[in-house]
This record gives sequence, structure tokens and C-alpha cells, in this order.
Amino acid sequence: MKQFMDNNFLLSTQTAQTLYHDYAAKMPVLDYHCHINPREIAEDRKFENITQVWLGGDHYKWRQMRSNGIEEKYITGDASDRDKFQKWAETLEKAIGNPLYHWSHLELQRYFGYTGHLNGQTAEEVWSLCNEKLQENSMSVRNLIKQSGVTLICTTDDPVDSLEWHKLIAEDTSFDVQVLPAWRPDKAMNIEKPDYLDYLTKLSTASCIMVSDFASLKKALVNRLDFFTSMGCKATDHALEYVMYQPATEAQIEAIFAKRVSGTSISREEELQFKTAFMIFMGREYQRRNMAMQLHYGCKRDNNVFRFNQLGPDTGFDCINNFAPSAQMADFLNALNATDELPKTILYSLNPNDNASIGTILGCFQDSSAIGKIQQGSAWWFNDNKTGMTEQMISLANLGLLGNFIGMLTDSRSFLSYTRHEYFRRILCELFGNWVENGEYPNDMKALSQMVQNISYNNAVHYFGFNL
Repeated sequence: MKQFMDNNFLLSTQTAQTLYHDYAAKMPVLDYHCHINPREIAEDRKFENITQVWLGGDHYKWRQMRSNGIEEKYITGDASDRDKFQKWAETLEKAIGNPLYHWSHLELQRYFGYTGHLNGQTAEEVWSLCNEKLQENSMSVRNLIKQSGVTLICTTDDPVDSLEWHKLIAEDTSFDVQVLPAWRPDKAMNIEKPDYLDYLTKLSTASCIMVSDFASLKKALVNRLDFFTSMGCKATDHALEYVMYQPATEAQIEAIFAKRVSGTSISREEELQFKTAFMIFMGREYQRRNMAMQLHYGCKRDNNVFRFNQLGPDTGFDCINNFAPSAQMADFLNALNATDELPKTILYSLNPNDNASIGTILGCFQDSSAIGKIQQGSAWWFNDNKTGMTEQMISLANLGLLGNFIGMLTDSRSFLSYTRHEYFRRILCELFGNWVENGEYPNDMKALSQMVQNISYNNAVHYFGFNL
């Protein structure tokens, strides 16, 4: 019997162990997509206790606590931090096979030196150990980032954001990790939302361009995009229901926009036509600036309306949506490619059944302008577990070039989540090791080690064009 989460955790072969310990583990971390708050980095926040680090905003954990019948007051309510931690510990011991079990214990091992296992009985011991450790200067946000080997972070930022915290971090010579903005213009695209007109007012103020029609919306977005690129932005991101393609004429789009500005409701067809035009416009702007376009799709959000009305979005009530017509995504990419305006693109679906369709679409639009120009993103959200990561990489290997894969990201709001890169790298090396020891790839350590290092870090550096 193997020891619980020992040095060779998830590494069952000698080849996998060599690839991980000698190569993957030594690579830095590039976190090109996350949701951490740049202000906390600028101010070098220190956390009072482990509940603030683990349970503040983590809807992954919240879902599991609800599945364990925990009252909401211990999840998002007014219970004490100690009581919330206790309820999480009692939940975690039941999470056998869940990535949260592995992530939580990797974090306890790497940041707190705790090699036991957390449950209801050990909660007090772990609570005391972690909270004592969190008082040390080494556990401030910046030091957590540094000790995790992180060289660059891309946050997620709205076009109206001032990026003031990014500027402060960049000017601080005492901290050498790059913290760059990533462009996320969802609110400018979501014309159907009740607060859309309020958002246009904010965008007008930020850009100093009065947004009154689609033409002026595009000018305002270009204005803000230019500002973002001046701040080092090289990555963009869109949260889409699915990658739609419902083309319309410019006159039709202006008419749709005018209806919405006047307060008249628009149809579902008009919404999709507007969003198609918006995404085509944005894609062209990204290509001109050599920016990478990330498309996250396949999520049905805010399903529990009762809880949404109480708690708001991003609180753990989203699910996989199985409606994502691959034909429309291919047509969207083709519309940009037809005029040689298709940017580097990363495709993430929340539905693992889309792996093969993504893998075949990639091959239709690759060219010599970038290695692996069109990427399948790493297993996302509900899929970033051992099974999901393995299946995503096997599918990519079957249908494309796994060696060009840009690898892992945290997609997290926590400064302890960098162990997810370790989790991913162990799974990657296990996959490679099994192929080698099964005679499916030669025991060419030079080629294998280079691929592992590239997928762990180097490919992403080159793909985005970061200056590292």
C-alpha cells in the first residue's frame, strides 16, 4: 500500500517519477488565467485565518458543503470562521475521489507542512497550525506567490477597470512577479442584461466616448483595449453560453442596438446577431494586437433562482450546458479566418463531451503564424480533476499535437491554488510515463523532458509572448 499523498503521489511508474521530479517540478508557474484580486497583491495582504483563505469565495467548496446538508449560515452566512472551518473539515472527509480532497491536502502539505489528513476530529489541530503559520510574514500574499515559483499572473478585468493596482505593482521594484490585466468585455457584449444601459454609461465615462450606437461602442472598446495593451495585456477572455454564429448586416446591428438603447426589448435572434457582430469585431482587434482570445463556454449559470436572489452570481449554482453547436463555432472561426483576422484562440468547453469536436476544429485553422495557434484549453472547472485532465490530454493527443499544449492555469480566487499546477504536472507525467512503459513512445528522455517542461511552462510563455 502506498503512503497517503507521498512524494510519488499519482506517479506509478519510474518514468513518470523521473519526468516529474527531475523536470516538471522544477519549472516555474505561469498563471495566465485566474480571478484573484490585484489589490490584495498590491497591498500584500495577510489572512487572519485559514477560513478566509479557503472558504472566502470558493464555490467549489460551498457546493460540497451543501451536498453534505450543511446550513447556509456555515457556508456564506454569519457563522464564525472557526465553525465554518469545522463544517468544511467534516465535509472533506467524505470527499474521496474528489479533486478538492487532493487540492486541500496539497495546500496543507506545501504551505503549512501538515502531512496528516483533515477531518472533523483533526480540525482543531489543523485550524491552530494553519492560523499560527498565517501570522508569519512568509504567508503574505506576495510571499505565497514567490514561494510557489510564480513568474507571471494574468488577472481578469473589465474594460472599465482603472487597472490602478496593476500600475502600483508594476512600479514596485521590490516585487518582481509580473501581474498583468486580461481583457474580459462580457458586460459590454451582454446586451440582454437588465443593467446593460447602466454599464454603457460606465464605459462612456471610462473611455471619454459617449456610447450611443454600435459604432461608438466599438470606438469606446478600442480606446480601453489600447489602454489595456499599454499596461501589458496580452490575454483576453470571454464567458459565452456557446460560441454562436448568427451573422447580420451592419445596418441590422445598429438597429438592434438602437432598440436596446431606447428601452425596447430585443428578440433572442437579435441578441445572438449582436453578440456575433461583437465577437467578430473583438477577434479582429485581438489579431491586430497579437493578443490571444480565450473562449469559455458550455455553462448554464444561476440555476437555483431562490439562492441566486439571496447570494448573487458565482456562488455555486452553475452546471454544464450540453447545447454548444460545434458547427457555429467553426463558422465563427472561419469568418475571422476568411479575411486573415483570426487571432490566437484557446477553446474551453465545460462539457467534456466536446473534447473531440474541439480537437477536430483546431486542425482546421492552424497555420504558421503561431505554433499551436488554435488551442484546446486545459480541463476547465468541473473537469479539472484527475479524470477530466487525463481525458482532455488524451483527446488532444489523439487529434492534435499534445506537445504544443499550453498547459495549466488556476482559474482561482485563492493564493494557495498554485498547487493545482503541481496536481496537473503529476497527472501529465503519469500519462507520459504510462505511454512510455507500455511501449507507445520511446524512452527518449531528452524529447520527453522537453515536452514536459514545455507543457508545464515554456509553451505558454511563447504562445502569449510574455517577456520572461
